[in-house]
Amino acid sequence: MAAPNILAFSDRTIAEAARLIAAGGIVAVPTETVYGLAADATNAAAVAAIYAAKGRPSFNPLIVHVLDLAAAEEIAVVDDAARDLAARFWPGPLTMVLPLRRESRIASLVTAGLDTVAVRVPAHRAMRALLAATAKPLAAPSANASNAISPTRAGHVAASLGERVPLIIDDGPCADGVESTIVKDGVVLRPGPISADVLGFGRGGSDRIEAPGQLASHYAPNKPVRLDATEARDGEFLIGFGAVSGNVTLSAMGDVVEAAARLFDLLHIADASTAARIAVAPVRDVGVGEAINDRLRRAAHR
Repeated sequence: MAAPNILAFSDRTIAEAARLIAAGGIVAVPTETVYGLAADATNAAAVAAIYAAKGRPSFNPLIVHVLDLAAAEEIAVVDDAARDLAARFWPGPLTMVLPLRRESRIASLVTAGLDTVAVRVPAHRAMRALLAATAKPLAAPSANASNAISPTRAGHVAASLGERVPLIIDDGPCADGVESTIVKDGVVLRPGPISADVLGFGRGGSDRIEAPGQLASHYAPNKPVRLDATEARDGEFLIGFGAVSGNVTLSAMGDVVEAAARLFDLLHIADASTAARIAVAPVRDVGVGEAINDRLRRAAHR
């Protein structure tokens, strides 16, 4: 497999990425959460290329990234409650599932045929620069093979997708380290960096797929994962937290924010180790710890 083109973030790199997007191509770009695989959300063929590169099922919708609230209002019906959330948390790691505007040019593949669209205004300089350069809404799921560990570094993208992505914009590790919080109608559909408690929202949603990250098995390493481990068993690579040290640790101080930033990076390391299985120490289910445990449960589901 040929090596993908990895270029450091710069004006020239963004210009090249925008050229590829305009031509209907796909580009891997960092956000504050994870690296995303971006394409023009109004170009059905380009969106199909995302699904093909990831091996993603077509019933799983994508998040559309836009530069600001005004751009969000061009594709979605934004009510007063959504505007309040936007004022508080955009730009940032919050995705809102909103009614899709009938006149929107968003490709139906993006929404998986639903009458809603998941929209986010990202804060990361690279994604914002790409949005500005393309002047397009960008569909951008995580830049990895479907159901595999999410990428928080350019090297993770290269290892997972290889030549399937022509350009990876490298701007270092992602600060938040887990995917955005997704909300709809006052309910958290997917936990993320902004907790339900901070939002003042409930947790749950319907049984149908309404947003990314709701599949039972997701974010999964190639190896079996055991949760709530306080020590390693034979053949296990232990990812520690707090008092459980392990081979590596999410946070020796028991800091869930640090743990979220390191989660996928350490899962990649554990998956590449010589150990046959992975064990993960208990993580406190508070704040972003809720998102960490959500990802770990899905990673362990087989």
